[in-house]
Parts: sequence; C-alpha cells; structure tokens
Amino acid sequence: MSDLHSRGPAGPSTLTIVVGHRLGKGQQVAKGIEAAGVRAVLIPGPAGDMRVGDVMDAEGADLGISFCGSGGAGAVTARSKYGYEIEYSMRSADAGVTAVQVGKQVLGFGFLDTEDLGFRIATALIKKQVTAA
Repeated sequence: MSDLHSRGPAGPSTLTIVVGHRLGKGQQVAKGIEAAGVRAVLIPGPAGDMRVGDVMDAEGADLGISFCGSGGAGAVTARSKYGYEIEYSMRSADAGVTAVQVGKQVLGFGFLDTEDLGFRIATALIKKQVTAA
C-alpha cells in the first residue's frame, strides 16, 4: 500500500482509491482495496479524512473513502472544495457499493475500517469501469 511519502508503481491496475481516516487508521480497508487489484493511497496520520479531496485531486484518483465519527466531514469538504459527487453517513459496505454504482466519487463512512469494505468498494468500482468502457 502506498502513502503520500512513498508513491510506488500503480501495479496492474490503473484505478486508484484514496483512503483518509480521522484517527490515522484505514490500513484494513486499504488491504481490501489492494486485494481487489486496485491501488490504495492511504493518507498518513490523524485527520486524514479532511484531506481526501486534496489527495484525490493530486493523485488523479478515481474514488475517495473518508472515515470519521459522523461519516461526513471529509466527504463534504471534498465536495465543497473540488465538486466531487458524494454520499456520506454510511454504515455498511452495501451502502458504499450502491453509492459507487450510482456514480458517487467520495464515500463517507463512520468508523468501519475493514478489509471486506475495501474489497467490496474496489470490486464495485472495477465493475463500474468495465461497464462504462
């Protein structure tokens, strides 16, 4: 998994998902993203959720995932600053998959740092890209 300080090759996938967590976590969801074959950019340190839009813009990312207590602060900031389509206050992987399917670009979750969430979101993004091609 890459972070802002160690960008490596994107691997076989050209898709990138940025992960920002209020408490500096997010490692589990990043593992799930990478298990699906998508590049994960994990924002290091606390308040990463508030930088999701900035990092997405800098990386040219396809999707961002923001984690905080309410599940909204980082997503709303990304929309306000960059105009990304968002869905927030989500509490399940199913809600995230649906948001990806309808074209949301930044997903705001409560604290739900699981490999399953990352894998399912990344898989939904891959399917959406394949159908769009």
